[in-house]
Amino acid sequence: MAEQSSLPITIEIDDEIPHTPDTNSARPLQRTLPGNNGVIHNTSNEEQLSILECLKVILLSNTLNVLLFFIPLGIVAAKLHWSPVAIFILNFIAIIPLANLLAYATEEISMRLGEQLGALLNASFGNAVELILSITALKKGQIEVVQASVLGSVLSNLLLVLGFCFVCGGIKYPSQKFNQTAAQTSASLLALSCMSLLIPTAFVATTDKIDQSTNIKYLSYGTSIVLLVVYVLYLLFQLKTHSHLYESVGEHESEEVPLIPLWMGMVLLLSVTVVVAFCAESLVGSIEGLSESWNISPTFIGLILLPIVGNAAEHVTAVSVAMKNKMNLAIGVAIGSSMQIALFVTPLMVIIGWIIQQPMTLFFNTFETCILFVAVLIVNYLIQDGESNWLEGVMLLSTYIIIAIAFYYYPVPTGN
Repeated sequence: MAEQSSLPITIEIDDEIPHTPDTNSARPLQRTLPGNNGVIHNTSNEEQLSILECLKVILLSNTLNVLLFFIPLGIVAAKLHWSPVAIFILNFIAIIPLANLLAYATEEISMRLGEQLGALLNASFGNAVELILSITALKKGQIEVVQASVLGSVLSNLLLVLGFCFVCGGIKYPSQKFNQTAAQTSASLLALSCMSLLIPTAFVATTDKIDQSTNIKYLSYGTSIVLLVVYVLYLLFQLKTHSHLYESVGEHESEEVPLIPLWMGMVLLLSVTVVVAFCAESLVGSIEGLSESWNISPTFIGLILLPIVGNAAEHVTAVSVAMKNKMNLAIGVAIGSSMQIALFVTPLMVIIGWIIQQPMTLFFNTFETCILFVAVLIVNYLIQDGESNWLEGVMLLSTYIIIAIAFYYYPVPTGN
């Protein structure tokens, strides 16, 4: 009987035989979320993939990559001076998979660099396509297109993407909960950025036109610097001092590992950025001709059409994770991306315009400013309880459709 006492020890040791981790499992779509704070794994022992294997992993990372063959078509259309409509459509479609590859490369590099640097890289490149499109249009002096594009990106994420998330998730689940504190923080920062546009509008409406243009420029420059400082402090808040508030956003992604080596991720990031710049150049250059051919204003193109290009991958990601009842991820994509556009991209465009002598300001016309105010207001109302359902999604989508109709018939402004 005494000799049998060692039996439980033997069994206990046998039960601890390690299982082999599955590093070849497919990565879920929600990995493209900007600002993902998931656990970074040590992949020093993983097998190195060959270049062909890396290319295969990249091309099979998302079904949107089937649209990559539009890239050479878009470049050829621009070089051979096809019609503005053909140039716009081909490059419009080409940028959609490029935006997805940009997000994929950023996330792969982020997982290699570690949590803090990775999150910072995600925050910086999360809206790279919007930045490239805006800078390209700004260099051409199409300031109204830049303003419409950044405003459209905010509205698209807040109303269209979030609305589809609430509807698609609400069809499967009667009610979905999310991190109320994190969502409210981003929404409050959105309200701050909205206020930064309301003040210049009120400034112009209540002052004489004498030296108004000069004053509004300096008001915009000062306000933009303040907003950029606030954005940096927000990153410090999210990544360092109050990171515990955002832990639930990445808690389901802890088993993910990078699939391609760091050097391949860097090459992919740089090469895709260059190609996006070429396509953006052709796309922006065709806007004026497209506006004349389709008899629509450049403002409508920038506000409704261009945001679809930059946000296509995020749209798919947000809806996908919402249908899996991961609303923290969906909220992080929709509201977080809108906040980045409003608090980082917009003031950055003002500063860049200041540097390159293109006088972009934070003065949006009264109609555009009111639209943004209404969008931020309704989103704040709907997320304050920390729950969502399909009817709330219908409200957001209806608001976006009404705004799109209004901008379609809104007359082209004579100038700011």
